[in-house]
Amino acid sequence: MTAIRYELIKTCRQTGARLGRVHTPHGSFDTPAFMPVGTLATVKTMSPEELKEMGAGIILSNTYHLWLRPGSDIIKEAGGLHAFMNWDRAILTDSGGFQVFSLSEFRKIEEEGVHFRHHLSGEKLFLSPEKAMEVQNALGSDIMMAFDECPPYPATFEYMRKSVERTSRWAERCLKAHKRPEDQGLFGIVQGGEFEELRRQSAADLVSLDFPGYAIGGLSVGEPKDVMNRTLEFTTPLLPSNKPRYLMGVGSPDSLIDGSIRGIDMFDCVLPTRIARNGTLMTSTGRLVVKNAQYARDFRPIDEECDCYTCRNYSRAYIRHLIHCNETFGIRLTTYHNLYFLLRLMEKVRQAIREDRLGDFREEFFERYGFNKPNAKNF
Repeated sequence: MTAIRYELIKTCRQTGARLGRVHTPHGSFDTPAFMPVGTLATVKTMSPEELKEMGAGIILSNTYHLWLRPGSDIIKEAGGLHAFMNWDRAILTDSGGFQVFSLSEFRKIEEEGVHFRHHLSGEKLFLSPEKAMEVQNALGSDIMMAFDECPPYPATFEYMRKSVERTSRWAERCLKAHKRPEDQGLFGIVQGGEFEELRRQSAADLVSLDFPGYAIGGLSVGEPKDVMNRTLEFTTPLLPSNKPRYLMGVGSPDSLIDGSIRGIDMFDCVLPTRIARNGTLMTSTGRLVVKNAQYARDFRPIDEECDCYTCRNYSRAYIRHLIHCNETFGIRLTTYHNLYFLLRLMEKVRQAIREDRLGDFREEFFERYGFNKPNAKNF
Protein backbone atom coordinates (compact mmCIF):
# COMPACT_ATOMS: atom_id res chain seq x y z
CA MET A 1 0.00 0.00 0.00
CA THR A 2 1.52 3.30 -1.06
CA ALA A 3 0.98 6.54 0.84
CA ILE A 4 -0.14 8.40 -2.31
CA ARG A 5 -2.67 7.11 -4.82
CA TYR A 6 -3.88 8.85 -7.99
CA GLU A 7 -7.39 8.24 -9.33
CA LEU A 8 -8.12 9.29 -12.91
CA ILE A 9 -11.76 10.31 -13.17
CA LYS A 10 -12.05 11.70 -16.68
CA THR A 11 -10.03 12.93 -19.65
CA CYS A 12 -11.25 16.02 -21.52
CA ARG A 13 -12.13 15.01 -25.09
CA GLN A 14 -11.37 18.53 -26.33
CA THR A 15 -7.87 18.91 -24.85
CA GLY A 16 -6.71 15.69 -23.18
CA ALA A 17 -6.58 17.40 -19.75
CA ARG A 18 -7.06 15.10 -16.76
CA LEU A 19 -9.68 15.32 -14.02
CA GLY A 20 -8.47 13.29 -11.07
CA ARG A 21 -8.14 12.86 -7.35
CA VAL A 22 -5.02 12.40 -5.24
CA HIS A 23 -5.50 10.34 -2.07
CA THR A 24 -3.10 11.04 0.83
CA PRO A 25 -2.88 10.05 4.52
CA HIS A 26 -4.48 13.42 5.35
CA GLY A 27 -7.37 13.32 2.92
CA SER A 28 -7.96 13.59 -0.81
CA PHE A 29 -7.96 16.57 -3.14
CA ASP A 30 -9.31 17.01 -6.66
CA THR A 31 -7.01 17.78 -9.59
CA PRO A 32 -5.92 19.84 -11.45
CA ALA A 33 -5.16 21.63 -8.17
CA PHE A 34 -3.31 24.75 -7.08
CA MET A 35 -1.36 24.45 -3.81
CA PRO A 36 -0.96 27.63 -1.72
CA VAL A 37 2.61 28.02 -0.48
CA GLY A 38 3.24 28.06 3.28
CA THR A 39 7.04 28.37 3.25
CA LEU A 40 7.59 28.62 7.02
CA ALA A 41 4.64 26.42 8.08
CA THR A 42 2.20 29.25 7.38
CA VAL A 43 0.63 30.73 4.27
CA LYS A 44 1.52 34.37 4.89
CA THR A 45 -1.24 36.21 6.84
CA MET A 46 -3.76 33.34 6.40
CA SER A 47 -5.05 31.00 9.13
CA PRO A 48 -5.57 27.28 8.43
CA GLU A 49 -9.29 27.87 8.96
CA GLU A 50 -9.35 30.51 6.21
CA LEU A 51 -7.49 28.19 3.81
CA LYS A 52 -10.08 25.48 4.44
CA GLU A 53 -12.88 28.01 4.01
CA MET A 54 -11.61 28.89 0.54
CA GLY A 55 -11.24 25.22 -0.42
CA ALA A 56 -7.51 24.42 -0.20
CA GLY A 57 -7.01 20.65 0.02
CA ILE A 58 -3.21 20.72 0.11
CA ILE A 59 -0.53 23.30 0.88
CA LEU A 60 3.22 23.37 0.35
CA SER A 61 5.91 24.00 2.95
CA ASN A 62 9.65 24.43 2.56
CA THR A 63 12.21 21.92 3.79
CA TYR A 64 15.18 24.30 3.65
CA HIS A 65 13.54 27.06 5.68
CA LEU A 66 11.97 24.75 8.27
CA TRP A 67 15.25 22.87 8.70
CA LEU A 68 16.92 26.18 9.59
CA ARG A 69 14.01 27.67 11.56
CA PRO A 70 12.69 26.33 13.92
CA GLY A 71 14.52 23.07 13.14
CA SER A 72 13.10 19.73 12.02
CA ASP A 73 13.81 18.27 15.49
CA ILE A 74 11.41 20.75 17.10
CA ILE A 75 8.71 20.04 14.51
CA LYS A 76 9.15 16.29 15.01
CA GLU A 77 8.84 16.77 18.78
CA ALA A 78 5.60 18.70 18.21
CA GLY A 79 4.14 15.64 16.46
CA GLY A 80 5.06 16.59 12.90
CA LEU A 81 4.23 19.50 10.65
CA HIS A 82 0.47 18.88 10.61
CA ALA A 83 0.22 19.11 14.40
CA PHE A 84 2.76 21.94 14.64
CA MET A 85 0.77 24.23 12.33
CA ASN A 86 -2.72 22.84 13.06
CA TRP A 87 -3.38 21.75 9.48
CA ASP A 88 -5.13 18.39 9.09
CA ARG A 89 -5.21 18.27 5.29
CA ALA A 90 -2.42 17.24 2.92
CA ILE A 91 1.03 18.87 2.94
CA LEU A 92 3.75 18.70 0.28
CA THR A 93 7.32 19.65 1.19
CA ASP A 94 9.90 20.54 -1.42
CA SER A 95 13.40 19.16 -0.98
CA GLY A 96 15.22 22.41 -0.25
CA GLY A 97 17.25 22.13 -3.44
CA PHE A 98 15.77 25.17 -5.13
CA GLN A 99 16.54 27.38 -2.12
CA VAL A 100 20.11 26.10 -1.86
CA PHE A 101 20.69 27.05 -5.49
CA SER A 102 18.75 30.32 -5.50
CA LEU A 103 19.40 31.89 -2.08
CA SER A 104 23.04 31.09 -1.45
CA GLU A 105 25.67 32.97 -3.41
CA PHE A 106 28.37 30.68 -2.02
CA ARG A 107 27.72 27.07 -2.97
CA LYS A 108 29.79 24.14 -4.13
CA ILE A 109 28.13 21.20 -5.83
CA GLU A 110 29.76 17.82 -5.28
CA GLU A 111 28.57 14.28 -5.91
CA GLU A 112 27.91 13.89 -2.20
CA GLY A 113 25.71 17.00 -1.98
CA VAL A 114 25.91 20.79 -1.84
CA HIS A 115 28.02 22.94 0.45
CA PHE A 116 26.51 26.40 0.92
CA ARG A 117 26.04 29.21 3.42
CA HIS A 118 22.95 30.04 5.48
CA HIS A 119 21.22 32.88 3.62
CA LEU A 120 20.76 34.84 6.89
CA SER A 121 23.71 34.03 9.17
CA GLY A 122 26.38 33.02 6.68
CA GLU A 123 26.94 29.75 8.58
CA LYS A 124 28.41 26.91 6.50
CA LEU A 125 25.88 24.16 5.79
CA PHE A 126 25.65 20.94 3.80
CA LEU A 127 22.59 19.39 2.18
CA SER A 128 22.58 15.97 0.53
CA PRO A 129 19.87 13.60 -0.72
CA GLU A 130 20.10 11.71 2.57
CA LYS A 131 19.80 14.88 4.67
CA ALA A 132 16.83 16.13 2.61
CA MET A 133 15.06 12.82 3.28
CA GLU A 134 15.93 12.88 6.98
CA VAL A 135 14.48 16.37 7.38
CA GLN A 136 11.31 15.61 5.40
CA ASN A 137 10.76 12.34 7.28
CA ALA A 138 10.95 14.35 10.51
CA LEU A 139 8.49 16.93 9.14
CA GLY A 140 6.01 14.17 8.26
CA SER A 141 4.60 15.70 5.08
CA ASP A 142 2.28 13.58 2.93
CA ILE A 143 4.30 14.23 -0.24
CA MET A 144 8.09 14.66 -0.17
CA MET A 145 10.28 15.78 -3.04
CA ALA A 146 13.55 14.20 -4.10
CA PHE A 147 16.68 16.34 -3.78
CA ASP A 148 17.69 17.55 -7.23
CA GLU A 149 19.97 20.08 -8.84
CA CYS A 150 18.17 23.17 -10.14
CA PRO A 151 20.28 24.39 -13.08
CA PRO A 152 20.19 28.06 -14.07
CA TYR A 153 18.35 29.28 -17.17
CA PRO A 154 19.72 29.37 -19.75
CA ALA A 155 22.24 26.52 -19.41
CA THR A 156 24.29 24.76 -22.05
CA PHE A 157 23.36 21.27 -23.23
CA GLU A 158 26.54 19.84 -21.73
CA TYR A 159 25.99 21.44 -18.32
CA MET A 160 22.38 20.26 -18.33
CA ARG A 161 23.38 16.72 -19.31
CA LYS A 162 25.73 16.40 -16.32
CA SER A 163 23.08 17.96 -14.07
CA VAL A 164 20.41 15.50 -15.22
CA GLU A 165 22.71 12.55 -14.63
CA ARG A 166 23.52 13.80 -11.12
CA THR A 167 19.83 14.39 -10.36
CA SER A 168 19.08 10.79 -11.38
CA ARG A 169 21.81 9.45 -9.08
CA TRP A 170 20.56 11.64 -6.25
CA ALA A 171 16.99 10.41 -6.85
CA GLU A 172 18.13 6.82 -6.32
CA ARG A 173 19.86 7.82 -3.09
CA CYS A 174 16.69 9.59 -1.92
CA LEU A 175 14.65 6.42 -2.37
CA LYS A 176 17.17 4.40 -0.37
CA ALA A 177 17.26 6.99 2.43
CA HIS A 178 13.46 7.41 2.68
CA LYS A 179 12.41 5.83 6.00
CA ARG A 180 8.61 6.24 5.91
CA PRO A 181 7.32 5.09 2.49
CA GLU A 182 4.09 3.70 4.03
CA ASP A 183 2.84 7.12 5.13
CA GLN A 184 4.89 9.58 3.04
CA GLY A 185 4.99 9.52 -0.76
CA LEU A 186 8.24 10.56 -2.46
CA PHE A 187 8.08 12.26 -5.88
CA GLY A 188 10.94 12.30 -8.39
CA ILE A 189 11.74 15.52 -10.29
CA VAL A 190 12.30 15.48 -14.06
CA GLN A 191 14.93 18.00 -15.19
CA GLY A 192 16.56 18.75 -18.54
CA GLY A 193 15.76 22.36 -19.30
CA GLU A 194 14.32 22.94 -22.78
CA PHE A 195 16.24 20.00 -24.29
CA GLU A 196 13.89 17.20 -25.34
CA GLU A 197 16.65 14.59 -25.40
CA LEU A 198 17.60 15.36 -21.79
CA ARG A 199 13.99 15.48 -20.60
CA ARG A 200 13.53 12.02 -22.14
CA GLN A 201 16.64 10.73 -20.40
CA SER A 202 15.61 12.23 -17.04
CA ALA A 203 12.04 10.89 -17.28
CA ALA A 204 13.25 7.40 -18.25
CA ASP A 205 15.70 7.31 -15.34
CA LEU A 206 13.09 8.38 -12.80
CA VAL A 207 10.21 6.28 -14.13
CA SER A 208 12.46 3.21 -13.86
CA LEU A 209 12.74 3.95 -10.12
CA ASP A 210 8.92 3.76 -9.76
CA PHE A 211 8.20 6.85 -7.66
CA PRO A 212 4.58 7.32 -6.46
CA GLY A 213 4.45 10.62 -8.39
CA TYR A 214 6.53 12.86 -10.63
CA ALA A 215 7.30 16.57 -10.80
CA ILE A 216 8.55 18.59 -13.73
CA GLY A 217 11.21 20.98 -12.48
CA GLY A 218 13.39 23.61 -14.10
CA LEU A 219 10.51 25.57 -15.67
CA SER A 220 9.10 28.99 -14.79
CA VAL A 221 12.71 30.06 -14.18
CA GLY A 222 12.85 32.85 -16.74
CA GLU A 223 12.11 31.07 -20.00
CA PRO A 224 9.34 32.41 -22.32
CA LYS A 225 5.87 30.91 -21.86
CA ASP A 226 5.95 29.26 -25.28
CA VAL A 227 9.17 27.44 -24.32
CA MET A 228 7.55 26.18 -21.12
CA ASN A 229 4.45 24.99 -22.98
CA ARG A 230 6.49 23.28 -25.67
CA THR A 231 8.62 21.55 -23.02
CA LEU A 232 5.49 20.33 -21.24
CA GLU A 233 4.11 18.98 -24.50
CA PHE A 234 7.02 16.59 -24.95
CA THR A 235 7.69 15.91 -21.23
CA THR A 236 4.28 15.17 -19.70
CA PRO A 237 3.52 12.17 -21.98
CA LEU A 238 6.76 10.55 -20.74
CA LEU A 239 5.29 10.24 -17.22
CA PRO A 240 3.01 7.39 -16.04
CA SER A 241 -0.68 8.09 -16.57
CA ASN A 242 -1.62 6.37 -13.28
CA LYS A 243 0.43 8.73 -11.09
CA PRO A 244 0.18 12.46 -10.26
CA ARG A 245 2.13 15.00 -12.31
CA TYR A 246 3.28 18.18 -10.62
CA LEU A 247 4.58 21.32 -12.34
CA MET A 248 6.75 23.14 -9.83
CA GLY A 249 6.65 26.90 -9.23
CA VAL A 250 3.83 27.85 -11.61
CA GLY A 251 0.87 29.98 -10.53
CA SER A 252 -0.13 32.61 -13.10
CA PRO A 253 -3.71 32.08 -14.32
CA ASP A 254 -2.73 31.52 -17.97
CA SER A 255 -0.07 28.95 -17.06
CA LEU A 256 -2.42 27.07 -14.74
CA ILE A 257 -4.87 26.64 -17.63
CA ASP A 258 -2.18 25.87 -20.21
CA GLY A 259 -0.48 23.41 -17.85
CA SER A 260 -3.77 21.63 -17.18
CA ILE A 261 -4.37 21.31 -20.92
CA ARG A 262 -0.95 19.64 -21.19
CA GLY A 263 -1.77 16.99 -18.58
CA ILE A 264 -0.51 18.54 -15.33
CA ASP A 265 -2.36 17.69 -12.09
CA MET A 266 -0.67 19.86 -9.42
CA PHE A 267 0.78 23.36 -9.31
CA ASP A 268 2.29 25.64 -6.65
CA CYS A 269 3.61 29.19 -6.58
CA VAL A 270 4.24 32.10 -4.19
CA LEU A 271 2.86 34.46 -6.86
CA PRO A 272 -0.65 35.11 -5.44
CA THR A 273 0.62 35.83 -1.92
CA ARG A 274 3.70 37.78 -3.02
CA ILE A 275 1.89 40.18 -5.36
CA ALA A 276 -0.92 40.59 -2.81
CA ARG A 277 1.58 42.19 -0.44
CA ASN A 278 2.20 44.86 -3.10
CA GLY A 279 -1.51 45.48 -3.65
CA THR A 280 -1.69 43.60 -6.98
CA LEU A 281 -4.83 41.52 -7.47
CA MET A 282 -6.14 38.93 -9.90
CA THR A 283 -9.66 39.63 -11.13
CA SER A 284 -12.03 38.15 -13.68
CA THR A 285 -11.06 40.89 -16.15
CA GLY A 286 -7.31 41.08 -15.52
CA ARG A 287 -4.71 42.52 -13.20
CA LEU A 288 -5.72 45.27 -10.78
CA VAL A 289 -3.17 47.31 -8.78
CA VAL A 290 -5.36 48.58 -5.97
CA LYS A 291 -2.78 51.00 -4.53
CA ASN A 292 -3.03 53.16 -7.68
CA ALA A 293 -4.55 56.61 -7.20
CA GLN A 294 -7.55 55.88 -9.44
CA TYR A 295 -9.02 53.64 -6.71
CA ALA A 296 -8.93 56.21 -3.88
CA ARG A 297 -12.68 56.84 -4.26
CA ASP A 298 -13.69 53.54 -5.84
CA PHE A 299 -16.17 51.92 -3.49
CA ARG A 300 -16.77 48.82 -5.58
CA PRO A 301 -15.37 45.42 -4.54
CA ILE A 302 -12.05 44.27 -5.99
CA ASP A 303 -13.93 41.99 -8.40
CA GLU A 304 -17.68 42.35 -8.84
CA GLU A 305 -17.90 38.72 -9.97
CA CYS A 306 -16.09 37.34 -6.92
CA ASP A 307 -17.87 36.12 -3.79
CA CYS A 308 -14.80 35.80 -1.54
CA TYR A 309 -14.75 37.30 1.97
CA THR A 310 -12.77 40.32 0.75
CA CYS A 311 -15.10 41.14 -2.15
CA ARG A 312 -18.26 40.59 -0.10
CA ASN A 313 -17.20 43.00 2.63
CA TYR A 314 -14.65 45.62 1.54
CA SER A 315 -14.12 48.23 -1.17
CA ARG A 316 -11.16 49.03 -3.37
CA ALA A 317 -10.91 52.43 -1.67
CA TYR A 318 -10.70 50.90 1.80
CA ILE A 319 -8.15 48.26 0.77
CA ARG A 320 -6.06 50.93 -1.01
CA HIS A 321 -6.07 52.96 2.21
CA LEU A 322 -4.89 49.95 4.24
CA ILE A 323 -2.10 49.07 1.79
CA HIS A 324 -0.88 52.68 1.72
CA CYS A 325 -0.79 52.75 5.52
CA ASN A 326 1.06 49.41 5.69
CA GLU A 327 -1.80 47.90 7.69
CA THR A 328 -1.54 44.10 7.96
CA PHE A 329 -5.29 43.73 7.49
CA GLY A 330 -4.95 45.11 3.97
CA ILE A 331 -2.44 42.40 3.07
CA ARG A 332 -4.71 39.77 4.63
CA LEU A 333 -7.59 40.94 2.45
CA THR A 334 -5.58 41.00 -0.79
CA THR A 335 -3.97 37.63 -0.02
CA TYR A 336 -7.35 36.05 0.72
CA HIS A 337 -8.73 37.32 -2.57
CA ASN A 338 -5.82 36.15 -4.74
CA LEU A 339 -5.73 32.65 -3.24
CA TYR A 340 -9.51 32.36 -3.51
CA PHE A 341 -9.34 33.51 -7.12
CA LEU A 342 -6.85 30.80 -8.11
CA LEU A 343 -8.63 28.06 -6.15
CA ARG A 344 -11.91 29.03 -7.87
CA LEU A 345 -10.13 29.15 -11.23
CA MET A 346 -9.04 25.53 -10.75
CA GLU A 347 -12.62 24.60 -9.83
CA LYS A 348 -13.71 26.10 -13.16
CA VAL A 349 -10.93 24.22 -14.97
CA ARG A 350 -12.12 20.94 -13.42
CA GLN A 351 -15.72 21.68 -14.38
CA ALA A 352 -14.65 22.48 -17.95
CA ILE A 353 -12.86 19.11 -18.13
CA ARG A 354 -16.03 17.38 -16.91
CA GLU A 355 -17.93 19.12 -19.72
CA ASP A 356 -15.23 18.43 -22.38
CA ARG A 357 -14.81 22.15 -23.03
CA LEU A 358 -11.50 23.20 -21.51
CA GLY A 359 -10.27 24.53 -24.85
CA ASP A 360 -13.33 26.78 -25.11
CA PHE A 361 -12.90 27.83 -21.48
CA ARG A 362 -9.30 28.83 -22.20
CA GLU A 363 -10.32 31.02 -25.14
CA GLU A 364 -13.08 32.72 -23.15
CA PHE A 365 -10.82 33.30 -20.14
CA PHE A 366 -7.89 34.60 -22.19
CA GLU A 367 -10.20 36.97 -24.07
CA ARG A 368 -11.69 38.41 -20.87
CA TYR A 369 -8.36 38.54 -19.06
CA GLY A 370 -6.67 40.28 -21.96
CA PHE A 371 -4.02 37.61 -22.56
CA ASN A 372 -4.86 37.67 -26.28
CA LYS A 373 -4.07 41.37 -26.62
CA PRO A 374 -0.67 42.72 -27.75
CA ASN A 375 1.44 43.87 -24.77
CA ALA A 376 -0.96 42.18 -22.34
CA LYS A 377 0.00 42.75 -18.71
CA ASN A 378 0.88 39.43 -17.12
CA PHE A 379 2.19 38.61 -13.66
